[in-house]
Amino acid sequence: MNNTIKGIHHITAIAGDAQRNYDFYTKTLGLRMVKRTVNFDDPGTYHFYYGNETGTPGTILTFFPWEGIVGGRTGTGMATEIGYSVPTDSLAFWADRFKQHNIQQGPVAQRFGETYLPFQDPDGLNIDFIASKYGDDRQPWTTAEVTAAAATKGFHSVTLTLKTIRPTAEILTDIFGFELKEQEGDRYRFISPLSTTASIVDLVEAPKGNRGLNGGGTNHHVAFRVPNEEVQMEFREKILSRGLHITPKINRDYFYSLYFREPGGVLFELATDNPGFTVDEPLDQLGTHLKLPVQYESSRENIEKSLPTLHN
Repeated sequence: MNNTIKGIHHITAIAGDAQRNYDFYTKTLGLRMVKRTVNFDDPGTYHFYYGNETGTPGTILTFFPWEGIVGGRTGTGMATEIGYSVPTDSLAFWADRFKQHNIQQGPVAQRFGETYLPFQDPDGLNIDFIASKYGDDRQPWTTAEVTAAAATKGFHSVTLTLKTIRPTAEILTDIFGFELKEQEGDRYRFISPLSTTASIVDLVEAPKGNRGLNGGGTNHHVAFRVPNEEVQMEFREKILSRGLHITPKINRDYFYSLYFREPGGVLFELATDNPGFTVDEPLDQLGTHLKLPVQYESSRENIEKSLPTLHN
């Protein structure tokens, strides 16, 4: 068995207004909408996938845009920051762009020898654009306004905030194969040895921190990457052996999923690379059609009427 997780597959967050979410991620940030579908458990709600040209694992940020949802509270027991890798000299471009678009941002800062720009999306989701010290040769999706000189490469890291980090750290090291590489204050950096892109998990220990509350502007879960179902099920046995509850394998159309809640309270997913986003749309048309899980196809007319109209 390859006993090391390959890194982050995708991260899923919660938004409010669907059009606002779409405009921010495709127009302001310049990501590609690679799949427009619905929530498997709530087909009256969209599920958006943003990434690079093909939706490569490690580039995929997904959203459930629940119209009118109350804002959540970032805190312990959840993923609290999403880190994107961007070109080294691009942070001034992004700071200026955010100012032009009235995006809430903080000052450029340093962490683990890397420069980063923190900001929030329109729902308040915390994101960092990071000039990675590890190098990143992934090819970005570009637009007329966001060229390759500034475009995001994909994930750099995800930050989990926890009352205590030890039980979560043991999942990362003993089961996922990550290694503790660096520490700054209450922040501990774990990296998969298989890659330096989309393979960093920072654990922040906040024993007096308030518990997070899911809602608009918070992260729902973090998905980690496995190559295929065979490896995925071997990891399932390892997780069960630790006395943790984990779901059966679930077909999400574009990957297969297992879900479990790690001891610190964060919902983790194990997602396969296969079959990918071109299984039901050609590459040049990704994200341009509403794709429905097969169980909802017979209700397409009603579902389309219930969903908010989305303007490109």
